[in-house]
Amino acid sequence: MRPRLQRILSTTDFSTFAGRSLSYGIALAHEFGSTLYACHVVDLPAAAVYGEPAALIYGAAYIDPLAQRERALKAARAQLEARIADSGAAAEILVTAGRPAEEISRLAADTKVDLVIAATHGRSGLKRLLLGSVTARLMQTLPCPLLIVNSPSPDPADAQPAAFRLKRILVGCDFSPDAALAIENALSLAQEFEAELHLVHVIEPPIYKDLQALPAAADGELLESLHERLKKRLDRMLPEEARNWCAPQIALLEGLPDEEITRYALDRQVDLIVLGTRGQGMMEKIFVGSTTERVARRAPCPVLSVCPKTRQD
Repeated sequence: MRPRLQRILSTTDFSTFAGRSLSYGIALAHEFGSTLYACHVVDLPAAAVYGEPAALIYGAAYIDPLAQRERALKAARAQLEARIADSGAAAEILVTAGRPAEEISRLAADTKVDLVIAATHGRSGLKRLLLGSVTARLMQTLPCPLLIVNSPSPDPADAQPAAFRLKRILVGCDFSPDAALAIENALSLAQEFEAELHLVHVIEPPIYKDLQALPAAADGELLESLHERLKKRLDRMLPEEARNWCAPQIALLEGLPDEEITRYALDRQVDLIVLGTRGQGMMEKIFVGSTTERVARRAPCPVLSVCPKTRQD
């Protein structure tokens, strides 16, 4: 059940937070003997990142767009080369120009990578609601799993994991086909790293609101019965062949899924959260966001977002 991570694509926009994705990519490439693709997408309106004076872009002076693009591509390649020069990983550099989410998804498909790593800045508020983040869009478009990492502080030292080590893995289970796929990925990683596996299901009160109309005694009995049925159902999601080496911890939580999963991960010092990515309607996605996206913005550890098999095949 060793994870198939022959090719890993790690993205960066050269911000302090995004540097963490390259660090994780290098660590995983060493762990699995993978080829690492260090990727950056030049977003020309943000040319100041590459040293282009903003006054020249927006002022009266004429800028040759093709020359500007080439300078930006060259500068980005030089920065990536400098960052992976002493990594010791088998690495290739991918630099292109365009819309980051679209280009990263295209490159991931073209290179047939097994995993993409991206950083999230924890954006919230109106800007996220109207524009979303590159990471959020990647969750909906990538043909492979996405490892979402963040930095606990702006300090560059916090963005440099010495190695990718997993002691505890949490996998969220809502009994959907995506949850089964998330368990499959979590089991592979748990076996590889000999990690403790936590199967977690969150009971959302509105879903079980019919219990509220019952007398207190009956309500308690039914709730206990519900817990037992859910625990058995979670246990059944573990494949028989995995029972020879895996004895998962099963947890039932109550509340909002993103809040409860994040709290559980923090309390148990979880090293990785694995969640499936379910498709949503446009309005729900814009104004609510997925549970996976909300967890990724708040989690104290990386989050592995597993896409449906139809996008992987």
